[in-house]
Amino acid sequence: MPAAVAAMMAVLLPPAVAEAGTPRESTPVYSYADAVREAVWVDTGLDSDRDGEGDRVAVDIVRPKEPARQGRKIPVIMDASPYYSCCGRGNESQRKTYDAGGNVVQAPLFYDNYFVPRGYAMVLVDLAGTSRSDGCVDVGGRSDILSAKAVVDWLNGRARGYTTRDGGTRARAGWANGDVGMIGKSWDGTIANGVAATGVEGLKTIVPISAISSWYDYYFAEGAPLYDGGPDELADHVESPGARAHCAAVQRELAEGSPRSGDWTPLWDERDYVRDAARVRASVFLVHGMQDLNVRTKHFGQWWDALAKRGVERKIWLSQTGHVDPFDFRRAAWVRTLHRWFDHELLGYDNGIDREPMADIERAPDRWTTDRVWPPRGTAPTVLRPRATDTAGVGTLGLRPVRPGSTESFTDDPALSETDWAATVDVSTPAKAGFTSAALSRPLRLSGGGKVTVTATPTTAGAHLSAVLVDLGPDTIRDYAASGEGITTLAERSCWGASTPGDSACFRETRARTADVDYTVFGRGWADLGNYASERTGRPLTPGQKYTITIDLGASDHVVPAGHRLALIVAGTDAGLIEPPDTRPTLTLDLARTSARLPVVGGAKAFARATVGGVREAPFEPRLEGVADPDPSRLVPGRRN
Repeated sequence: MPAAVAAMMAVLLPPAVAEAGTPRESTPVYSYADAVREAVWVDTGLDSDRDGEGDRVAVDIVRPKEPARQGRKIPVIMDASPYYSCCGRGNESQRKTYDAGGNVVQAPLFYDNYFVPRGYAMVLVDLAGTSRSDGCVDVGGRSDILSAKAVVDWLNGRARGYTTRDGGTRARAGWANGDVGMIGKSWDGTIANGVAATGVEGLKTIVPISAISSWYDYYFAEGAPLYDGGPDELADHVESPGARAHCAAVQRELAEGSPRSGDWTPLWDERDYVRDAARVRASVFLVHGMQDLNVRTKHFGQWWDALAKRGVERKIWLSQTGHVDPFDFRRAAWVRTLHRWFDHELLGYDNGIDREPMADIERAPDRWTTDRVWPPRGTAPTVLRPRATDTAGVGTLGLRPVRPGSTESFTDDPALSETDWAATVDVSTPAKAGFTSAALSRPLRLSGGGKVTVTATPTTAGAHLSAVLVDLGPDTIRDYAASGEGITTLAERSCWGASTPGDSACFRETRARTADVDYTVFGRGWADLGNYASERTGRPLTPGQKYTITIDLGASDHVVPAGHRLALIVAGTDAGLIEPPDTRPTLTLDLARTSARLPVVGGAKAFARATVGGVREAPFEPRLEGVADPDPSRLVPGRRN
């Protein structure tokens, strides 16, 4: 074939090249340098700032120009975010930049550089009240979700767009085929969850990374406050100066609707996407760090379970990191997998990704395993029971029931955390009750979320509880509690797509930041004992009276190796992860009415086999190199999200 003909075919053919019998894959046949860059303002149908005029949200678009010239329509990858001007996106905190005409020059992250040449449009939405958009931020409520949903509607011809913020010239997405995939980390991924839960037509897939599934569970755990601020403070953090001047009433409503009592209010109903999972039409590729102490792992666990009941097409990656994007912990595999996912879901290519294992799980730094389904078949709730010994606060954990009358006590010390408790699990200390299995004769895998039911008698009218699962034994892990939350950012760069002078496709590389440890906390849950009668409403306790409450443990997937022990620790305030109560109660556990219901692969038989012949080890001297108590100042969603 002559060179000129070959060049012409490269322009006219769809963005895929495939030999007979091989999977199809979109390829970079379009010019990124010549891509169309435009801005549109879309009506949301709301007036959240109550100025008497409808809100319009700013939409920045980068798309290849060739398909429109050929009369072809293309799909959209969309990231709706509150962070484009206030805080930036990604590991390098990139912000949007604009030319003199108001069109985007730098679109943060690699998505536009990589996917636009492959025949996708990249759409970046400023959430209502942020950057160049009208309206007010309402932290996951109607304004947040409907401002992003309106853009999906506009891409499908169901909403109105304009060429300027306050002008009357219509803008239409005649170049779009209506198929949309939403992606984003943290708040951005949360918006993807919320828009999917509306059931909007045209949203084909979402890729939520470290995303919230219910805003109540971001701020509270069964009544126990996880942060000392509320959604009004978060709104103020991201709102544009212009919006902030008009949104005091909305911020006041956010504060009044989220009382520090931890009670569930109508505000939280509006921001609970799990309850609307039955409306989800889109497929879901979920990514989360199993040591994410910002958006904690309950979020992905309950969302995943709700989607599974609905039969939604799903895929999941679980890393050992904290609140980190997969581009920064598994870059090459992530770009390749995301490419294939969007090709399958948005271009309809039969590349086999839907027939591959559902789950990728990081077992050790940069070492991954896969599962055909997740949690794996054979996973069964297994009830383990804590038992007292002759040493106060140092007990055992096993399958056998406990005789009535057995107790353990501890006194809440808000200065201590889960790492303090784990380091002294074999030592009698006043602030925790620890229970350990025998050393395992074979590996034991726990996969999914669990529950710990506690019956406790407090000495005060208020008490907080923490329950943690610990793998007791030496290991090398990602140092999730250090700066970087499991990664170190390097000076070297790698490039992913095409560049322009104003938008480089090259990003700083990373490597795993590791720590040698003698124990690993891998499951956590918290509650206010005052929520014993209802997850939604707390009440004062009567000192000296018994109360029973079930604490949800965040989802995880962890293998306790042979020779290690499994520990359950029950204590009060987990320093840095929940706020302390006003009192310093002593709590007495009724062990006959206290148990852990854990997702053991193989069920009770697997636990029994792993602990048969196990020998109880002598207390160990903990070694922790690098892993520190979480710094509460970094557990703010505006930090490096």
